[in-house]
Amino acid sequence: MTDSPKINNPESRFEFVSIASARAHQLLRGCLPKIEGSMQPARRAQQEVAAGVVARVDNVDGPDDDLTPADPAVTDK
Repeated sequence: MTDSPKINNPESRFEFVSIASARAHQLLRGCLPKIEGSMQPARRAQQEVAAGVVARVDNVDGPDDDLTPADPAVTDK
C-alpha cells in the first residue's frame, strides 16, 4: 500500500474517519460536493477531508444529532 495523502485538519485517523463519515452522510442527503472527484459519496468525502476543504466543527450547544432536519418546520410524525 502506498503512503496515505497528507491530511491537514484531522489530528488522528479516527478523527479523519469521523469527519469523512459525517460528510458522506451530508453528500447522501444531497449536499453539493466541494471538489471534483469520485462519484461514490464515501470516497468523495474522504477526498474532501484529505484536501482540507471540510473540517470538524465543534458543537458547543450539545451533542451533534446527524438526523436533525435542516428545516425546523419539518417534524417526524
